[in-house]
Amino acid sequence: VQLQASGGGLVQAGGSLRLSCAASGRTFSNYDMGWFRQAPGMEREFVAAISAGGMRSYSADSAKGRFTISRDNAKHMVYLQMSSLKSEDTAVYYCAARWRTYDLEMTEYDYWGQGTQVTVSS
Repeated sequence: VQLQASGGGLVQAGGSLRLSCAASGRTFSNYDMGWFRQAPGMEREFVAAISAGGMRSYSADSAKGRFTISRDNAKHMVYLQMSSLKSEDTAVYYCAARWRTYDLEMTEYDYWGQGTQVTVSS
């Protein structure tokens, strides 16, 4: 699976942004998808995950109520809609994939895309 994230940019605090991740491969609908982020000097952290079929999702506490993960299996796309952005959301955001599991809280993923920079100005 090859992943290509896009949609990052500069946004003011309180604004919104939608990240997209395009996936290659014919078995995309068999993969759980996740979003992670890494701020400068910080470890990479989990943001949100969505099940292979799109029926279940799980988000980090920092994302709950503000970020929504979704997917379109027909288009091989995963999205992260971010709203009420804060300066602490500034990071490089990565999409990731793994073969479907029952536990979306697992943070181990097998495939990673390049990151897309999100900068939130206060």
